[in-house]
Amino acid sequence: MLSSAAFKAMGVSNTVAVADPGALEPSLDIVRRHIAAIDATCSRFLTDSELNAVNRSAGGGRVAISRLLAEALDAAMRAAEMTAGLVDPTVGRNVEDTGYITTFTAVPADGPPLEVLVRQVLGWHAVELDLANSTVKIPSGVALDLGASGKAWAADRCAKAVADQLGISVLVECGGDIATSGNAEWPVRVALDEGAQEWQDVLVREGGLATSGTTARRWRRGGIEIHDIIDPRTGSPAQTPWTMVTVAAASCLEANAAATAAVILGTEAIAWLDTCRLPARLVAADGRVETAGGWAA
Repeated sequence: MLSSAAFKAMGVSNTVAVADPGALEPSLDIVRRHIAAIDATCSRFLTDSELNAVNRSAGGGRVAISRLLAEALDAAMRAAEMTAGLVDPTVGRNVEDTGYITTFTAVPADGPPLEVLVRQVLGWHAVELDLANSTVKIPSGVALDLGASGKAWAADRCAKAVADQLGISVLVECGGDIATSGNAEWPVRVALDEGAQEWQDVLVREGGLATSGTTARRWRRGGIEIHDIIDPRTGSPAQTPWTMVTVAAASCLEANAAATAAVILGTEAIAWLDTCRLPARLVAADGRVETAGGWAA
């Protein structure tokens, strides 16, 4: 009998599920503590976060950072490397240019036209991260954004912490990004939202399952639809046929990186996912469902 509980943090709903009902409260406490520390350290929306302090140091010398932020940045760099730069942490300024400068629930749904600004993305190779010594140096004009990796990495980290400390099987979900640890099977419904008319139920046994798309964080400016997934090749929101891509991988970080890259790749995504052998389910704007990498239809 699975037991679960949810709480709000990092601007999203976070869920903890366990097979042993007696382990739910201690598991929830562990996850809450980890996520509180991650949010305080890595949030782009908290002016006093360590990430924002690093962004304010852009163009200066190498700065010392906490071990937690160093590991978060390392996860972002690994996501960039895995996707050949399609998922890039140096798009912070570009995300801000779209109007996404506060938690999404506070972003106005509609507004006047944005001033068009084409801003080059320098790319993850421009970031000098020394993980061993917990230091980082970023170029002038760059702002780091961990939105494409942070919640998935948090889910992985929390699931491991619960399993290590309590010795149980656990599922941790952070805003739709799911990480598991242990031998249990977890039923998961893949859908655009809770009230969606179309869905697919899957069993997750180990690793991660993550969804990336253009509908959850979407708003209008001057009558134009805008979303928060930046294509580093153009510096602008990705032009894509996919409203939602779900990927299964060995970790939630890898699954989320692949899902986001697939959204950015657009029509090239299915062939890329097949080559990577990553099971994926892709939903187009017209409702058409495609699969790749061995995902069972």
